[in-house]
Amino acid sequence: MIAFVSGPVAAVAPDTAVIEVGGVGMAVQCTPATLAGLRVGQQARLATSLVVREDSLTLYGFADDDERQVFELLQTASGVGPRLAQAMLAVHSPDALRLAVSTGDEKALTAVPGIGKKGAQRLLLELKDRLGEPLGSAVPGARSAAAAPGWSDQLHTALVGLGYATREADEAVAAVTPRAEETVAAGGTPQVAQLLRAALQTLNRTR
Repeated sequence: MIAFVSGPVAAVAPDTAVIEVGGVGMAVQCTPATLAGLRVGQQARLATSLVVREDSLTLYGFADDDERQVFELLQTASGVGPRLAQAMLAVHSPDALRLAVSTGDEKALTAVPGIGKKGAQRLLLELKDRLGEPLGSAVPGARSAAAAPGWSDQLHTALVGLGYATREADEAVAAVTPRAEETVAAGGTPQVAQLLRAALQTLNRTR
């Protein structure tokens, strides 16, 4: 098992970072919040989990060991693969997930794309004795407030990390803000990965 990768950041994409390890570029799948903390050329250390399939080897990266552990525990529930587990961590912090499961907060789980009402009920039952109690203070729900930067801050940081100027990042965030506000008005949670793709399309059109 590859427990972590450490080295300079060679590249950052909407859902992947490339870390140079001993002259080899390791592609690591990460959540938007994790990617937002990376800068090309700077040193980074990501806890990792290697997912082996018949036709692929995929390395998932996390800000810390706790996030990786929760990622792996989530996959012990039926119907939860690595992509859904990563989506859950893109929306909720590890402690927010623990709190949601321990309190039976169905609404918090349905905030994750791909999880419906029945799926949330099943996950609450299966994960109740697996995730444990929250390690610190956490509020169930989307990553926000103290749990993580808001979607606009995450998006702006990710764009700057991809090499865009601050002014360009400001304009791109402004361009996708109506889309994010529509999602919030409908009771949903803006997905930074989706907004980042839309922002990049806007930037490509203006260049």
